[in-house]
Amino acid sequence: MRHLVIQIFSFLLLFHLAVSSQAETAAQLIRQAMDNYRGLSSYSEASMTIHRPDWERVMSMKVWTQGLDKSLVRITAPIKDKNGGSLLIGDNMWSYAPKINRVIKIPSSMSNQSWMGSDFSNNDIARADEIINNYTHTLLETKKINNRLTYIIQSVPNEDAPVVWGKEIITINDHYVLLKHEFYDQDNILIKTLTASEIKKVGDKYISLKQRMQKTDHANEWTEVVTTVVKFNVTFNKNTFTLSNLRNPR
Repeated sequence: MRHLVIQIFSFLLLFHLAVSSQAETAAQLIRQAMDNYRGLSSYSEASMTIHRPDWERVMSMKVWTQGLDKSLVRITAPIKDKNGGSLLIGDNMWSYAPKINRVIKIPSSMSNQSWMGSDFSNNDIARADEIINNYTHTLLETKKINNRLTYIIQSVPNEDAPVVWGKEIITINDHYVLLKHEFYDQDNILIKTLTASEIKKVGDKYISLKQRMQKTDHANEWTEVVTTVVKFNVTFNKNTFTLSNLRNPR
């Protein structure tokens, strides 16, 4: 009997270690994908196309990031939106509206509202490290896609996490490129999907130059962001990520 108890205890211990190791591996994959996409710091230029059945709108923008908790997005075209943008510092997000010359703090109650009229929400723009800090990750499957080892990870928000999703399914390849990001509601219904394409090597890493966000129940409505310029490990002025710079571009 004593030998049997020891066997059972050993099995439970090994099972616990295996689950913990899997969770750590899944979390590491998520962090590496986020680090790969943004680097220690980055500067990029992109165009964003908002497509609807009866109209289409294109905006150009510049983006500065530092780590996972600082980013500045500035609209450069069209003229009527020029110099508008958003600033993220930690959990705080502000938006600048040049028409009224006002910087507006984005409250958590507006986190799921559309960003610049697109299919991305304010939360999508501001959530860089949220999925790392507020979720538990499980590696569901490892398989080959397009001859690359690919990991499918389920991310479930912690019980006290300030998020609206029931779960998220993230697909990452062995270059740490996030290929697909699916968002499910509390009833396990797929609400929207971010799909990445045009995987290119930039410097010493691979990144996606095109990302499309599409809601499940609107087949002909989507928002696509195409990156045309990207630089990593850039040195910024100390005033880059400030409200003053958001309002008055330097």
